[in-house]
Amino acid sequence: MAGSKSLSTAALAKEDEFYTQLSDIEKELRYYRKHFRNKTILCNCDDPFESNFFKYFVLNFNRLGLKKLIATCYYSSPITGKQLHFVEDTNGQLSLVFNDDITEDESLKRPYKAIVTQVYDKTGDGGIDMLDIAELFKSGENQLTELNGDGDFRSPECIELLDEADIVVTNPPFSLFRQYLATLVEHEKQFLIIGSQNNVTYKEVFSLMMANKVWLGYKAGDMAFIVPDYYQPRETRYWEDERGQKWRSLGNICWYTNLDIKKRHEDLILVKKYSSEAYPKYDNYDAIEVPKVADIPCDYAGIMGVPITFMDKYSPEQFVILGRRGDLEWAQNECTFYTPPSAEMQKKYKAMNKTWRVQNTYVLDKNGVPQITYGRIFIRYTEQWIANHPKDFKKVQA
Repeated sequence: MAGSKSLSTAALAKEDEFYTQLSDIEKELRYYRKHFRNKTILCNCDDPFESNFFKYFVLNFNRLGLKKLIATCYYSSPITGKQLHFVEDTNGQLSLVFNDDITEDESLKRPYKAIVTQVYDKTGDGGIDMLDIAELFKSGENQLTELNGDGDFRSPECIELLDEADIVVTNPPFSLFRQYLATLVEHEKQFLIIGSQNNVTYKEVFSLMMANKVWLGYKAGDMAFIVPDYYQPRETRYWEDERGQKWRSLGNICWYTNLDIKKRHEDLILVKKYSSEAYPKYDNYDAIEVPKVADIPCDYAGIMGVPITFMDKYSPEQFVILGRRGDLEWAQNECTFYTPPSAEMQKKYKAMNKTWRVQNTYVLDKNGVPQITYGRIFIRYTEQWIANHPKDFKKVQA
């Protein structure tokens, strides 16, 4: 795609080809089954016969009541197929082969789309597996078609497929997460996608979450992924299994979605009580510092700065998200509780701590030295929550 980095180039440059385990997909998607019935699902970032997302949906096609499943791959996907592989022979004939018949000739690999509208026991062996899926493609009952371009999710032909879909479910390249999410939002799609929790700190992502247009799914934390052979060994969070397959794990993975789930409406149970000694105020924001989500006071009606991990517990019925620290433009132009120190004090604090920034949350210690916090999100309880819990909020806090 002109003017943008291709998926293959991004993957090689950023090392963000992480292939999701089927077990992790199953654990998360069990909470969304009602959303999939009679819907067209799109998986548009991996080879369908290498992606466990495709495998999950095609083998559960009937149980989920899907209308259609669409999957696309991009050129030169680096992971070798686990069960089936799509190749094009020298005569231009499309075919599907199993592991023993796979060639390593990269010139034969092509980007393509797979469209599934029916799944049944084609082989007549009494069950449904990936062999049945292959036979249904070979018979023409489902479609397997080469793409015109390279399979980039931003290409016109892939956008056309996106517009046809109801829900997108996949693991997009981590380095292109913001572009990928923006594309989904622009085309008003429902989605469930994997990404790093650090994406919460990006302005484009956070603004969507603050507006309740995107939220986190169920799983958040550690997740293991298959990675390509060209990935170099690492001292931590890396291993090879008995087959020589390389693995990496990441400790900050989560699911981003705009599909409504029960978890989003569950109250965060809190027991800590507010005191000015336990919860100091920031010097540059009229808000209190809360170092852990579990420490959010149950009786404080004012503004609080909490860790970004709060987003995994956020319920819009209980809390309002007001903004995030670190965004100077927002602090200066929109934040009504921003209280920056004088220019003279700013110079003094900078001399004390070279990492100090006026837009970042900090508290002053007993010696007047600024102690900078980690990333913080500003929240407060909703008015309805306060009204429904009068005993907790009977005191008016300054």
